[in-house]
Amino acid sequence: MATSFWHPFANMTDVKDKSFTIVRGEGNYVFDKDGKGYFDATASLWYANAGYGRPEIVDAIKAQADTLTCYSTFGDITNEPIEELADFVAQRSPMANSKVFFVSGGGDAIETAAKLSRKFFVELGQSQRTVIVSRKDSYHGTHGFGTSLAGIDPNRVGWGELIPDVALVDRDDPEDLLRLANSVGADKVAAIFVEPVIGAGGVHLPTEGYLERIRQITKEIGALMIVDSVICGFGRLGYWFGPERFGVVPDMITFAKGITSGYVPLGGVVVSGEVSDPFFNRGVIFRHGPTYAGHPLAAAAGIANCTFLEKEGLIKRGEALEGHLKEALDGSSDSPLIEEVRGGLGLLGAIEFSKERRQVDPGVMGRVQMEMRSRGFLVRPLVSSIAVSPPLTATEDELERLGSAFVDALKAADR
Repeated sequence: MATSFWHPFANMTDVKDKSFTIVRGEGNYVFDKDGKGYFDATASLWYANAGYGRPEIVDAIKAQADTLTCYSTFGDITNEPIEELADFVAQRSPMANSKVFFVSGGGDAIETAAKLSRKFFVELGQSQRTVIVSRKDSYHGTHGFGTSLAGIDPNRVGWGELIPDVALVDRDDPEDLLRLANSVGADKVAAIFVEPVIGAGGVHLPTEGYLERIRQITKEIGALMIVDSVICGFGRLGYWFGPERFGVVPDMITFAKGITSGYVPLGGVVVSGEVSDPFFNRGVIFRHGPTYAGHPLAAAAGIANCTFLEKEGLIKRGEALEGHLKEALDGSSDSPLIEEVRGGLGLLGAIEFSKERRQVDPGVMGRVQMEMRSRGFLVRPLVSSIAVSPPLTATEDELERLGSAFVDALKAADR
């Protein structure tokens, strides 16, 4: 019987009759309905940083459910878990006097930061600053602003007219931001969104000095720098958020995914004291927020997860394992299917497929994915590459076996 469930980012003509059902997770593995285990080489969608079935997180969720499952935080209402988590996040922020606006996920966080960047300048008397910039190949979710900011063409096209005053700049050349500012008017630019490492666009590492130069340019033109750490945060790059690794202090940081390791949906925006000042000290109301902002059950999961990541030393593990993952993936570089192996900055990487091979053999990436699955490894095809981002609890042995499986899968799929 065909499913009634409409899968995200799926060709339902194919999926409706042959879905892949996962029923259980434990440690770094998930299991299908037949009991077969798979190493989760993608941490689901980049988020299962702590792995699955951690009793510390599960017990915290249960305990919170026994007291207060949910209640709105609009107006003056709050709850103890969200206050605790906000303090925890703010204290680890690279920005001074940080405030934290909680939402339900990464897409919500992008919407929040984009709207806040424009509202901030309205309150400064610079309402002409409406242009929001992103980079080619970037991914910022699929909400209104996220779709408009998309640097991945298939995610951006086919929707009709999108949000105006949004612009794309080169992925690797920071001076392209300055050229754009000179073209549209530096006083028109509100903000640029920057992923420390571009994730869903193919795991593209920043060029030397890229983030540092972007920070300089935003200061020169009076715009905000918003770091999208939805993928790169909570240990993925070896730091709480990611920009710290480059010595960069932005104006806002969007986050989600790793803050709860996916146990409960949660996201948010860390906002500098300067940007939050009109709202905290001048009586300006930010008329924005999802229904579940500040959800106590999600907050309890976040507290337990972040405590676990810190206590177990997992935040630094993303940096400690990056060389091992890159070395494991490098074994695929000899395959005639592969054009490039990317990695070495955080616990994420990708193998890029030859453009010529993809053109004559469009199904090759899907075959490699299935060959990996048959070997007990879950990986994720992107536009032109296959990406990996294992849990921070992954072992060196598991990474080595992942690399060996790729070598075998590429050989089996090369036909």
